[in-house]
Amino acid sequence: MTPFTRLQSVAAPMPDADIDTDIIFPGRFLVLTQKAGLGPYAFYEKRFDEQGRERPDFVLHRPRWRGAAILVAGPNFGCGSSREQAPWALADLGLRCIIAPGFGEIFHANCLHNGLLPIRLAGAEHARVLAAAEAGEVLTVDLTACTVTLPDGGAVAFSIPERSRQSLLQGLDEIARIQQDAGARIAEFEVQQRLRQPWLYADAAAD
Repeated sequence: MTPFTRLQSVAAPMPDADIDTDIIFPGRFLVLTQKAGLGPYAFYEKRFDEQGRERPDFVLHRPRWRGAAILVAGPNFGCGSSREQAPWALADLGLRCIIAPGFGEIFHANCLHNGLLPIRLAGAEHARVLAAAEAGEVLTVDLTACTVTLPDGGAVAFSIPERSRQSLLQGLDEIARIQQDAGARIAEFEVQQRLRQPWLYADAAAD
């Protein structure tokens, strides 16, 4: 997983409320289970017409926001069913950070586990950031300082659980984090288990 420390990018505005995971990654593509290569399917119905041609009015297809790595979304972004392909597709599309007043709970967790930074900002703070995005301005997201800095130099603070912050800063997914935190204890357990219950490892030894 690519570490997330500091990100500077134009931010694309998508202020609609309740953009659910079926909009982010339509259900008809759930047969695709590989993590890589899902970017073309993100927001598919919004991005493409019936012939598969780009819709020029979709925000990420407009010249000002094409290639944006930050999305400023509306309330309850990522609600709906728990499909991990949603953050996979957003990340493959090039997004690294989503700023919204709130997120679907499972989607929020899936983002943190897959290198996407979901930032909750409410009220006037979200409005300031959204206004900057709508103006096509560049935002700076600093995970070390937990701030979003606007072009005028004003900074908006955000919070994130420390364990999740450290995982993103170090580029650790859940498996890598467990290996880091408990790898030595797991290895020692396996050594002792091989001594006490060698039959559990007989097939592995044969291979």
